[in-house]
Amino acid sequence: MENNKSEEPDFSTANFLLAAHELRHLPEDSGAEVAFVGRSNAGKSSALNRITGKKGLARTSKSPGRTREIVFFTLDAEKRLVDLPGYGYAKTPKSLQQHWGHTLPEYLATRRSLRALIIVADARHGLKDSDRDILAWSSNVVPIRHLLLTKADKLSRSKAARSLEVVDAELQRDFAGASAQLFSATANTGVQLARNTVWRWLTED
Repeated sequence: MENNKSEEPDFSTANFLLAAHELRHLPEDSGAEVAFVGRSNAGKSSALNRITGKKGLARTSKSPGRTREIVFFTLDAEKRLVDLPGYGYAKTPKSLQQHWGHTLPEYLATRRSLRALIIVADARHGLKDSDRDILAWSSNVVPIRHLLLTKADKLSRSKAARSLEVVDAELQRDFAGASAQLFSATANTGVQLARNTVWRWLTED
């Protein structure tokens, strides 16, 4: 894959590719992909839609837990975005929780084309134990892990900055190499930074 560091981010070609319930149904493991994961009410789908500029790309709902498969969106033959099932939703059937409890770590550990993992967390609440579990699972298998602290518009500027400061300190202490930023799909906070960052991961060698 060519190194296109100076290339402007272009997500206009993002389109649904497939949804897989089992790892054997995933697309060919080649090229580069960036996966999004997070608690079911953290705004993962809204973040994906805002970053790509495509409002209806990922399904959003007032009811959490709608993403129950691994959903792939293609940008071109070599670049993909991945919407992983949300976690931490109490009403998700136990059998489904168990299925993704072992399937997601396997995806993270075995997917060669996975360049980075974006963990979506609500800026108002910081890291939850389930977010820490994902960070721990992925620590030795995903080279880049980045947190989007969403819904930052619901906090004052000083409280949002403090939320980022607290998360950054915990990442430095317990999850070396992971990074974080503030994000709001509504107020456009951090959107361009996230777009540039995701695009760089997809296009760098």
